Amino acid sequence: MSGTQRTTVEQRWVLGLTSIGSVVVALDVLVVAAALTTIRHDLGATVEQLEWTMNAYSLSFAMLMLTAAALGDRWGRRRTFAAGLALFGVASVGCALATSTTALIAARAVQGVGAAVVMPLAMGLLGAAFPPERRGWAIGVFSGLTGLAVLSGPVIGGAVTEGLAWQWIFWINVPVAAAAVPLVMRRIPESTGPARRLDPGGAVLSTLAVLGLVWGVVRGAEAGWGSAEVVGSLALGGLLLVAFLIWQVQAPQPMVPPAFFRSRSFSAGNAAGFMLTAALFGAVFFLAQFMQVAFGSGPLLAGLRLLPWTATLFLVAPIAGRLVDRVGERPLVVAGLTLQAAGMFWISRVDAGAVHYADLVAPLIVAGCGVSMAMPATQSASIGALPPGAVGIASGIYSMMRQLGGVVGVALLAAVFAAAGGYGSFAGGFSRALAVCGVLSLLGALAGLGIGARRRTVQDVARQDLVQERR
Repeated sequence: MSGTQRTTVEQRWVLGLTSIGSVVVALDVLVVAAALTTIRHDLGATVEQLEWTMNAYSLSFAMLMLTAAALGDRWGRRRTFAAGLALFGVASVGCALATSTTALIAARAVQGVGAAVVMPLAMGLLGAAFPPERRGWAIGVFSGLTGLAVLSGPVIGGAVTEGLAWQWIFWINVPVAAAAVPLVMRRIPESTGPARRLDPGGAVLSTLAVLGLVWGVVRGAEAGWGSAEVVGSLALGGLLLVAFLIWQVQAPQPMVPPAFFRSRSFSAGNAAGFMLTAALFGAVFFLAQFMQVAFGSGPLLAGLRLLPWTATLFLVAPIAGRLVDRVGERPLVVAGLTLQAAGMFWISRVDAGAVHYADLVAPLIVAGCGVSMAMPATQSASIGALPPGAVGIASGIYSMMRQLGGVVGVALLAAVFAAAGGYGSFAGGFSRALAVCGVLSLLGALAGLGIGARRRTVQDVARQDLVQERR
C-alpha cells in the first residue's frame, strides 16, 4: 500500500470513529426527551428531578469541554478520546441500572464528563488527520452526522422506550463504546497539540457558579423564591460568577479569554447561540411530554410528531449555510430567531385543553425553519469573528455557551411550569413555558443585531461556490 493510500485509509478511520463518538454523545443530549413521561411514572420523578436528568448531562458537558481539550493536547488526543468514550460507556451502564432518580441524575452527570472529553477531542483528531484543503469537507460530514443525532434524539428515544424500555436508551451506548475504544487505539494515529496551561481554578469557579444559579432557579417554585436556600444559592452563584470573571482577567492562560469578547460579533454570536439553545432545549423538554399528555401518544409517536419541527434542519440549514456567505450572519440570526419566537408564541396560544395535532403543524414548521436559519449563522458569527489561530478555543467557547443555554432554558421553563401548577395543571403551565421560549428567542434576535455586517465581493462568492462544487 502506498503512502497516499495509507493516509487515505487512516483519514477514513479517523472520520468514521470520531463521528461515531460524536453521534453517541450528541444523541444523549435529547434522547431522554421522549422517555421523560415514562421515567416520571416508573421512578416517581418530579418535574424538578426530570429536568436534572437533562441538565446534569448538559452541565458537566458544557463546563469541562475546554479543560478536556487542553488535557488532550498535552496527554495525546487519541488516548484521551478513547478514555472519554470508555467513561461514557461505563456511565451509560450506571444510567441503565438506576433504580432511583438520584442514581440516574448522578450517572447522567458522569456521562456528561465523558461527552465533554469526546466532543472536542474528536474535532482535534479530525484537524490533525486532514489537510486544510480537505478539512472543511471532513468537518461538514462530521457536523452533519452530529446534527442528525441531536434531532433524532426524541424519535430514537421514543422508539427504544416504546419497543423495549427506557433503560435501553442507555444500554445501546455500551456495545458502541466497547467496540469503538479498541478500534480508536488501533486505527487512529496519536497526535498532540501545543502545550497549554490548564485553568483548573477557572473550571471550578465557572462550574460552581453555574450550578449555584441553576440550583436556585430549579428550586425556586418548590422551596419558595424568598427561601434561604434559593436566595443563598442565587447569591452564591452570582458571587462565584464575579470571582470567575476576575480570575479570567488575571489568569496567564484563561479558560475563556476576556479579550475575545471585545469583538462585538463574537459576543453577539455567543449570546444569540445561548438564547437559541435555551429556547430549543426548553421547548423539546415540554413538547415531547405535551404530545403524550394531550394526545395520549406513546413515546415513539410523540417523537415522530415533532418531525415537522426538527426535520426542517435538513432542508433549511444547508441553504442557510450558503446564504451566510452571501448576505452575512446578522440577517439570518435576526430573522431566524424572530421566526422561532413566532412559532413558540403561536403554540403557546393554542388551547392546550382542546387542541388537535393539525393545529400544531404550521407553528412547528415556522419555529423549525427559524432555528435552522439561525443555527449555522450564530456559529459562523462566533468563530469567524476571531483570527484563524483562535478557531479551536473559539469553537469550544461557543459549544460551551450553547450547552449552558440548554441548561438555563430547561431550568427556567421548568420553574415557570411548576409555578403555574405543574403536572396538576399541565395545559396552563405548558402554555406559559412555551411563551417564555418565545421571549428567549426574541432576546436572541436582539443579540443578533450586534453582529457586525459582513460584505462579500462577487469574487468571494464565486470562489466559495467553486469550493462547494468541488466538495
